[in-house]
Amino acid sequence: MADTSYDVLIIGAGPGGYVAAIRAAQLGLKTAVIEREHLGGICLNWGCIPTKAMLRSAEVFHLMERAKEFGLTADKFGYDLSAVVKRSRGVAKQLSGGVGHLLKKNKVTVIMGEATLTGVGKVSVKTDKGTDALTAKNVIVATGARARELPGLEADGDMVWTYKHALNPPHMPKKLLVVGSGAIGIEFASFFNTLGADTTVVEVMDRVLPAEDAEIAALAKKQFVKQGMKIMEKSMVKKLDRAKGKVTAYIETGGKTVKQEFDTVISAVGIVGNVEKLGLEALGVKIDRTHVVTDQYCETAVPGLYAIGDIAGAPWLAHKASHEGVMVAEKIAGMKVHAVKPESIAGCTYCQPQVASVGYTEAKAKELGYDIKVGRFPFMGNGKAIALGEPEGMVKTIFDAKTGELLGAHMVGAEVTELIQGYVVGRQLETTEEDLMHTVFPHPTLSEMMHESVLDAYGRAIHF
Repeated sequence: MADTSYDVLIIGAGPGGYVAAIRAAQLGLKTAVIEREHLGGICLNWGCIPTKAMLRSAEVFHLMERAKEFGLTADKFGYDLSAVVKRSRGVAKQLSGGVGHLLKKNKVTVIMGEATLTGVGKVSVKTDKGTDALTAKNVIVATGARARELPGLEADGDMVWTYKHALNPPHMPKKLLVVGSGAIGIEFASFFNTLGADTTVVEVMDRVLPAEDAEIAALAKKQFVKQGMKIMEKSMVKKLDRAKGKVTAYIETGGKTVKQEFDTVISAVGIVGNVEKLGLEALGVKIDRTHVVTDQYCETAVPGLYAIGDIAGAPWLAHKASHEGVMVAEKIAGMKVHAVKPESIAGCTYCQPQVASVGYTEAKAKELGYDIKVGRFPFMGNGKAIALGEPEGMVKTIFDAKTGELLGAHMVGAEVTELIQGYVVGRQLETTEEDLMHTVFPHPTLSEMMHESVLDAYGRAIHF
């Protein structure tokens, strides 16, 4: 290898690492990215993108089942799970290849191998050709995270799956247990349930989608139950007995332990950061519960060493990683940057119905001592939602009663993952209720509900 010294060296080419590399290269910094597996990381290859492709197939199937409602006939329709998976893998491959093209176009050196920090600004890379010693003025660690495995619930790829197995399933589950109802768990529950699996979701917290606003989570749950899902809240899977073709789950619920049989279990109980074998502790980097401790600009206690994305802690979202990547590259280049604020980052869950949110929940805003005004608008009051055949859902907005600041927005229903960005922009521009009230929303659109929800917070809703 000719070049061994760089301005910026990035470990990991997921949505944090590859975006940081492109931005650093745009700013004239000599940049290399080291990746041990796939360009695009988990998100493009085994996460956000292929799951959305599979969920789209389930959504179309769901609409085919409803054909009669729309005055259409669709006879003898079905699905081929292997073809659904093949499409999703093709989508992932196309985007992963696109990342390679973008890195090449921006003249970023790509090194496929495993990296270890051997000193400040020193990185050793083990490739299939041997080991290379590299130096860099700045190092960005973007190694991401992996599925957390609980003792007794370890995946075997046959009957007990992680998200990776669920994306390339060895069989179609007949009776499915999903452990954990965060975004990953509920998306897979939604996918397999729509395709006909008898689905049970077990959640240790007091409600499904525990990170969401309680009212929104309750509305989502109502729809999941209507679709045939069984939801067990305040419950815990204590152990799994595996036998040929069946898994017996011991579920602690309501003070007693019940036994249930399933043919497939998906474990979605959170993630752990990929902090091992990087040489971080030896350099004096602080690690807290598998996540690297950084300041607000993603810098560790070691000067010139940064950590971004999932490895740097919550929220564990690709768009947060990408934004941090851009911020760190610009900081290294000497530009004035703004710290990424977690409460300004939207979360999106692509189950049926979709869930999206930004900012504080109603409970959190109250806990922080705000005097609040809350507005709600149901999908049932919106012409476009009724025309789409999607009358179930709600948009909820939370304002500071004193200043009119938009503290949070929470939605459940069709296409809310696209709608949420309107409120994200509003928060970024420090909008008030007055700005939002004076904004003209196009008709007929789902976005009109965003306007009406704001009006409702101040007792001025027109259509409800």
